[in-house]
Amino acid sequence: MKTSRRLIDQALERALDAGGEGGRVFVSVDADGAIRAAENADRVIAAGLLTSPLCGLPVSVKDLFDVAGQVTTAGSVVLRGRPPAVHDSTVVARLKHAGAIIIGRTNMTEFAYSGVGLNPHFGTPANPWDRQRRRIPGGSSSGAAVSVSDGMCFAALGSDTGGSVRIPAALCGLVGFKPTQRRIPRDGVFPLSFTLDSVGPIARSVACCALVDSVLAGEKPVPLVAADLRSKRFAVPPDYFLDGLDQDVAANFDAALKRLSDAGATLESIPFPELKVVSEIAAAGGISAPEAFAYHRRLGMDFAAYDNHVAERIMQGKAVTASGYLDMLEARECLIRTFRERFGHCDAMLCPTVPIIAPEMETLGRDAAEFWRVNGLLLRNPSVANFLDACALTVPSHRSGDAPTGLMLIGHHLADRDLLAAGLAVEQVLNSHH
Repeated sequence: MKTSRRLIDQALERALDAGGEGGRVFVSVDADGAIRAAENADRVIAAGLLTSPLCGLPVSVKDLFDVAGQVTTAGSVVLRGRPPAVHDSTVVARLKHAGAIIIGRTNMTEFAYSGVGLNPHFGTPANPWDRQRRRIPGGSSSGAAVSVSDGMCFAALGSDTGGSVRIPAALCGLVGFKPTQRRIPRDGVFPLSFTLDSVGPIARSVACCALVDSVLAGEKPVPLVAADLRSKRFAVPPDYFLDGLDQDVAANFDAALKRLSDAGATLESIPFPELKVVSEIAAAGGISAPEAFAYHRRLGMDFAAYDNHVAERIMQGKAVTASGYLDMLEARECLIRTFRERFGHCDAMLCPTVPIIAPEMETLGRDAAEFWRVNGLLLRNPSVANFLDACALTVPSHRSGDAPTGLMLIGHHLADRDLLAAGLAVEQVLNSHH
């Protein structure tokens, strides 16, 4: 039987290995604190006082969550001089209360503003696939995903404004869950967009994500039971999500649909051309830009010290007028109504999580045009769920050893547990063919 101390020692060994990715995965590692917490967890377990399945398990925390006594830098050097947080964010407090052990703060795209995952200040951890070629991990929760893929933790706490949990999960061959925004408290979380930010987990399985999600939501953890796929109806929009797919992504998506159909799920092709408004709004800066600009301006931040890519996106918000911002919010409400009316009879929409496999970092680092092209592609599909105020889940859809790809399920507002149950069934079908 593995003790918590053994699990933490193994996680720390990987995180602190000079030959591994840990130096780029974490902006800080709390080895002493994790060891003390593990020894305490072992005493609790030995006394028969185990109260949560998370007790004694290592969890990483993205560098935008407040942890008491630590500085929240949100992946930026600009915030290094801030005082340490006085209190834990609610989600961190809930993890600790459940017995989870915070092993460290994970690296991220500065201020969570990119789907690529590059960070010029702290370096960028390499995707676990094809590591010699150092492919992007995806963002913005870049370190979060690699901390899980490289065995540095059981699960990772991330944030998702336009796919920042699901993009790196998909590119790194993991499961990522974006809950309905209102289910998970966001106090003590450095914001990107008050309208779109969500808090969710990355882990190796749907069941693990469901466990962490229940703790984050303040719900009693109960075993997740797979849904009966023969009773499920999935919508597959033939437009928008499927444009410009890589060959690997297209082949794995088609194969996944066939396996789900063979397993008894009903698949229905339902066009959703109205989704083009999401891309149109994104091209104009999106809802995030004016909200981020307003927040950073109030903080009196030095934009010149930001990552150029991040500063450029935030500064787009300066040009957005009040009427333009309100128009975007109204367009969002209109799209939410359309989704509920047209897709209400379906359990979820299915699509590729992202349309491409992970490209090499070096290419994006030297070619700004390619960076923006890839960033837009990575955000296109997952950002729909944030725009719809929905829940969404990505599960691996590739064969072992191949380039990681993800299948995304987009569920309905507050139907999170139903989506996770459906996702567990989908995962079981896809795993049976791997």
